[in-house]
Amino acid sequence: MKILTNRVFRLLSNLPLFACFVGLGWAADITVGTATAHTGQKVTGFIPVVAGVDAATNIPVIVINGARPGPKLAIVAGSHGTEYASIIALENLVQTIDAADLSGTLIVLPLINLASFAQKVPHLNPVDGKNMNRMFPGKADGTQTERASWAIARQVVEKCDYLIDLHGGDLDENLRRYAYWPQTGKDQLDSASRGMVLAFGLDHIIIQRNQTPAVSGATSISRFAEDQGKPTIIAEAGHAGTTEAADVDALVRGCKNVMRHLKILPGVVTPVEHPVWIGQLTTVRSDHDGIFYPLVVPEAYVQRGMIIGYVTDYFGNKLADVTTPISGVVTYICSVPSMKKGDTAANIGEIAAVP
Repeated sequence: MKILTNRVFRLLSNLPLFACFVGLGWAADITVGTATAHTGQKVTGFIPVVAGVDAATNIPVIVINGARPGPKLAIVAGSHGTEYASIIALENLVQTIDAADLSGTLIVLPLINLASFAQKVPHLNPVDGKNMNRMFPGKADGTQTERASWAIARQVVEKCDYLIDLHGGDLDENLRRYAYWPQTGKDQLDSASRGMVLAFGLDHIIIQRNQTPAVSGATSISRFAEDQGKPTIIAEAGHAGTTEAADVDALVRGCKNVMRHLKILPGVVTPVEHPVWIGQLTTVRSDHDGIFYPLVVPEAYVQRGMIIGYVTDYFGNKLADVTTPISGVVTYICSVPSMKKGDTAANIGEIAAVP
């Protein structure tokens, strides 16, 4: 018996560690920040960002370690803390996921930019005035946004195999639901992310061309993940800071569809069959300070030169029409009257051929 035991031990010692775990039904613990999840567990915790040149913060994290081995999917939201629909979607998602059903691991960051959320400040982190989705991979000794980006890059992006970045209409954004497909020119990576974005199920998909090198320290989490070889998609639903059930449900359903596509959740997903592919996204900016009046809604199709809104002074006198320089579909239009020179009035997407 002792000889047999020694032989078995030597045999297992020569096998890859992962093969031993799979064969014996074991799985490694998964730790992100203060959350350590054993096999079949759902655990909450925080990614601590220590104080530096400015205040500390703690980023909430949920780790759901499945009962069976499989890939690690990270889903993040709240880089812009007033894009509420995406934040609520992830709050809802984790409540409906049972670790016993998973093959793999789900790492969820429902709210990255806590100061933006708490102070109701759109787009930026009010602690340092920086965009929390434009600072990756961050700096260990930078401002709060940079330190938070550094922690997320190391503890989430580097640990995951796939990533979904959720957004929604910020306080000044009235948008239609759409997803982004990052196109890198790397066939295997692009094929994997294309499968994910079709599985997500939104019927308008913007092709995000990422063939040129990113600027380190000034890029999004999705671009950073792609550059690390992690298939990534971005999805947006919600408008003007609202949390309408249809928008929240679309994001929850899309995340679950991707999980099924990746075999993390059981079940079959039917990819969206005929999405509208958008090739070029053009930002239309205001030439004036004043009060903005939109004349189109998201999803409207417009022709080049068409008036899509106008700006008045503070006495109601028209200063200028806002016209679109291209033909395409309105993906987003400013939802509030406040307008400064250079602010975004609308985004117009040009329809592209099926890639």
